[in-house]
Amino acid sequence: QAQLVESGGGSVQPGGSLRLSCASSLNPYGGRCMGWFRQAPGKEREAVARSYIGDGGAVSADSVQGRFTISQDDAKRTVYLQMDSLGPEDTGMYYCAATQWPIRSTCPWESHAYNFWGQGTQVTVSS
Repeated sequence: QAQLVESGGGSVQPGGSLRLSCASSLNPYGGRCMGWFRQAPGKEREAVARSYIGDGGAVSADSVQGRFTISQDDAKRTVYLQMDSLGPEDTGMYYCAATQWPIRSTCPWESHAYNFWGQGTQVTVSS
């Protein structure tokens, strides 16, 4: 049974927006870092945003700062990635990931620090 399930990917024209969702069935839900990562063909996986379930601390990576926003709805056990002003460089498979983490400790950017992963959702930006 999948414990992290992403949705919301698709095809969009440059300048468009998408909102990705990541539904978690992990127990416990809280006390975890949640990260959004992406991977384009032939490129390494890249972190784009992170947040802490229980204490916020939402941060977007410098590469997407001002365009991507991570948020969470704890009642729905869902983390979102709002992506605006999309460009072809944003094309790739997007994954959410989770790891238990001490409260008030900065969530990691490194993918190897996360031990639960969703199956990914494809985002394609083209005209």
